[in-house]
Amino acid sequence: MTAPAALAGIEHASAFADRHIGIGTDDEQAMLAAIGVASRAALIEAVVPRSIVRTAPMALPPPVGEAEALAELRGLAQRNRVLRTCIGQGYHDTHTPSVILRNVLENPAWYTAYTPYQAEISQGRLEALVNFQTMVCDLTGMAIAGASMLDEATAAAEAMTLALRVHSASPEGPPRFYVADDVLPQTLDVVRTRARPLGIEVITGPAEAAGAADAYAVLLQYPGVDGPFR
Repeated sequence: MTAPAALAGIEHASAFADRHIGIGTDDEQAMLAAIGVASRAALIEAVVPRSIVRTAPMALPPPVGEAEALAELRGLAQRNRVLRTCIGQGYHDTHTPSVILRNVLENPAWYTAYTPYQAEISQGRLEALVNFQTMVCDLTGMAIAGASMLDEATAAAEAMTLALRVHSASPEGPPRFYVADDVLPQTLDVVRTRARPLGIEVITGPAEAAGAADAYAVLLQYPGVDGPFR
């Protein structure tokens, strides 16, 4: 078996401007000397557990150019079939109004001002979100609106912790969070997972009984898991 190539030999660092590839050779040697190892390969060998080290090269196909790779990926994607989902439970088609699609999601002003390979592009997304949230507040008359959650389950868990932080009372025992029993099961699972390390007791019951629950906050869903609008 041939010896694996050295890291420096496969990086092709000269293909990019120096300011984009991080430290130079002298800086690297100074850092390695401070750590007390001779090379990056020696550093990796010292810190990676032997039980997970690959002893043989990976069986990879020959490299291809960008055009060939894209053609292969396109061929794989074309094998997908778009089917109708019948799973329910909150998984359903949605409609995005064209004004939102055009001015928020497809507006290049939110992301072209930032380099796409750096974290600062998230600033453009955040700016778009805060404008969308401001518009929702204007339309609904609400004091706050949230639009930056990945999904409704995450939003519910964040709402639970937000309500706890602004709750001024100090009841005896752990704080209690009431969840209506028609909330989507995946939402309830995320709420319970988030509540456990925070010492929040999650209790469930009918939505109609939420007002009488001894809880600092209540989570309701509209429509519920069974579909009807109450």
